[in-house]
Amino acid sequence: MSKFTRLFLLPFLQGRGRGWVRGAAALLVFLSAVPVHAQQLPPEQAVLEADVRFLASDALRGREAGTRDYDIAAEYVAAQMLAAGLKPGAGGSWFQPVGLATYRPAEKAKWTLTRGGAAIPLQFGIDFLNQGVPAAPDFVAEGPVVFAGYGIVYPEGKRDDYRGLDVRGKIVAIYAGVPAGLPDEVAAHLGDDDQKARLAEARGARAVIILESLERRAEFPIEAMAPYYDYERTTWIAPDGKAHMIAPDAPVVGTVGQAGAEKLFAGSRIRWRDVLAAERRGTRMPTGPLVGTLKVAAKTNVRAAHSSNVVGLIPGSDPALRDQYVVLSAHLDHVGVGEPEKGDSIYNGAMDNAVGVATMLEVARAFRASGKAPRRSILFVALTAEEKGLVGSGYFAAHPGVPKAGLVADINLDMPILTFAMQDLVVLGGERSSLGAVYAAAAATEGLKVVPDPAPEEMFFVRSDHYSFVQAGIPAVSIDSGPGGPGAAAQEDFLANHYHKPSDDMSLPIDWAAAAKFTRVNYAAARAVADADARPSWNKGDFFGVQFGGYGAR
Repeated sequence: MSKFTRLFLLPFLQGRGRGWVRGAAALLVFLSAVPVHAQQLPPEQAVLEADVRFLASDALRGREAGTRDYDIAAEYVAAQMLAAGLKPGAGGSWFQPVGLATYRPAEKAKWTLTRGGAAIPLQFGIDFLNQGVPAAPDFVAEGPVVFAGYGIVYPEGKRDDYRGLDVRGKIVAIYAGVPAGLPDEVAAHLGDDDQKARLAEARGARAVIILESLERRAEFPIEAMAPYYDYERTTWIAPDGKAHMIAPDAPVVGTVGQAGAEKLFAGSRIRWRDVLAAERRGTRMPTGPLVGTLKVAAKTNVRAAHSSNVVGLIPGSDPALRDQYVVLSAHLDHVGVGEPEKGDSIYNGAMDNAVGVATMLEVARAFRASGKAPRRSILFVALTAEEKGLVGSGYFAAHPGVPKAGLVADINLDMPILTFAMQDLVVLGGERSSLGAVYAAAAATEGLKVVPDPAPEEMFFVRSDHYSFVQAGIPAVSIDSGPGGPGAAAQEDFLANHYHKPSDDMSLPIDWAAAAKFTRVNYAAARAVADADARPSWNKGDFFGVQFGGYGAR
């Protein structure tokens, strides 16, 4: 038995969890296909390549959350954590169960607008589209409607769209999008329909409807959306068995098109044409109560599935700090099997995110190889269902299996583009907490700089798992390779030609030396955070830190 087989096969078999027989067979197929050059790389690079090759192999069929293919990947990661000397970090197990609730509207709803005793018909697909409410599969609400403009509250920008409005027990109509001039990350956060519902719920609203803006109509009008109104979404299932929603007591129940908005605003002091004019001019919208009563309904089909996060632990050595936990996270899932391209239907997810998981595992090995335990405890978490909407991270941030107050930082590794020799790094969220300075120092040890996000319009800050930790008030960053040198062109090529495509596989020209450097930077940063005297903190006054009650923000 080769050294390679001893290192990777035996720990895998020792994992012994669900699907291990099938997993062992898949691993043997994988081992037979490993090229000779992998054993000629420096050891640090060879181990990284080995992890990525297995996780991105055709045998795992794209690792879609909720499938046996994902479970095999989870068994492999647990085995590697065992081999690295970690302890099970999920209540004595390697696996934290995560229930997945996949939901969609059960039917085309009937909504009724009543004004002056007369019923005004609203037509599905033209006036409105309903959407699912998984926490209340037979949801009905009826009441007066209040228009709250963009429905945002942003004290730093001296903006409160609810000022002077009483929305208690009412249905809140909110204009899609955000006004111009907000910082990119704030705009991405506040522009999310569910985040708008969170604000409405906090003020006592009963339900939320989203009004089609000129911008949204230009991108994808409601008539074009209608055939796809029942597309599936996924959320996590809480321990009480209910599907998680950000605002379950004031859910978004659907979208009202511009034709429907004309009917909704008719007879009111606020005219719909004035609302549209305000969007065009970039001025404040008129807000206030509308005339009439709206009855909305949303029947929802919910289908449950099961997956798991994989959690490994290195206990802290300092009695005063060991109850504080630094999280290193990387999503393990990808999108599975889909539409074929050039005869290939397996979406392997090598860069997205086998590379991130391999980096996390190698950081864990580096901690154990150092012979020095960190002062704070470290949780290494391979997350499920990121591709379904940050589901696994949302569950873990809400139910970490350790006291929530003990989570002090998250370092997330998601889709670093490692096809070139890096010159710099992007630390998403680094400017918002003390973690930014830590990463600048760690990068400098490898001759790298930390640079701003070169594509803020892509809204990566709210599209990766660290955002779940941000919403739990925990300082969090997501680390990516930067645009310096060949970086910008390499990233543009990956996003245009390989992202969420079957070609995100081992045929990519992965630079294993760059991957090793990326690993060393992340180890140095994680070590610094774990060993520092001071707890990681939000920058004073930071929007997200204040919004979610984070340490140091006030």
